[in-house]
Amino acid sequence: MEKWPIGVFASIDAGLGVKLEVAHELGVPTIQLHAPEKSTRTQENADKFLAKLNEMGIRLTCVFGGFEGESYADIPTTQKTIGLVPEETRAARTAEMKEIADFAKILGCDVVALHLGFIPHSGIGDPLYDGVLNVTREICDHCQANGQSLHLETGQESADGLLQFLGDVDRNNLFVNFDPANMILYGTGEPIEALRKIGHFVKSVHCKDGTWADNPGEEWGREVPLGEGQVGMADYLKTLKEIGYFGPLTIEREIPQEPERQKAEIGGAIELLNRLKSEIL
Repeated sequence: MEKWPIGVFASIDAGLGVKLEVAHELGVPTIQLHAPEKSTRTQENADKFLAKLNEMGIRLTCVFGGFEGESYADIPTTQKTIGLVPEETRAARTAEMKEIADFAKILGCDVVALHLGFIPHSGIGDPLYDGVLNVTREICDHCQANGQSLHLETGQESADGLLQFLGDVDRNNLFVNFDPANMILYGTGEPIEALRKIGHFVKSVHCKDGTWADNPGEEWGREVPLGEGQVGMADYLKTLKEIGYFGPLTIEREIPQEPERQKAEIGGAIELLNRLKSEIL
């Protein structure tokens, strides 16, 4: 299998990804998919989608869960609304994440992923931490029965905090989807250093770039086109090689409100990654 096949984050009827037709036009061989809305997660739609993927020669590598009511407006809002950490929405979102995993199984995809949210730092014994721990185990076990792994996307915790949580969950199908820009955008740590720390858990990645905020952790950093930020894409790929990761390089550029610019910048990212691949592999 090809090392580091290029991918893009895609969506059907929901999410920040590009449409499948754009992925095809850009000539990428893989996609991660933002889970479609509940009403469209049907066998009939799955069959149509798989036929389209087959026709386009695109491989689905991961299905990402997302939930109604999530907002990335600012860091405090993100803390209150994202993932499975908020207690008031946890039960309903847990049930929906299991449904998303089941839909991914219909699509023949053995990886599901999500932003879990801002995991409390308190550790075992704190009811909030234990609640997040238990719900993660519950979803891992559901995925295990489906023959799937669960990938947690980085950004909202430091590498050390994430390592502690992964160890506490203690499930052998729990891994990491590493997004280097998120470490910068959230102000949670230097991405290359973090990648080395948690490298043995990294089973999928995003290629995204960003610049640090003036007050990291209190306000957002800024997402920028790949290669124009402070991740250091050459160092990123060299470190992926060091840790033995050769899976898809999935480009994520979150400006769906500007589709032409989004497509152009993803095209530039593909060129950059292909050049770096030829130099590093």
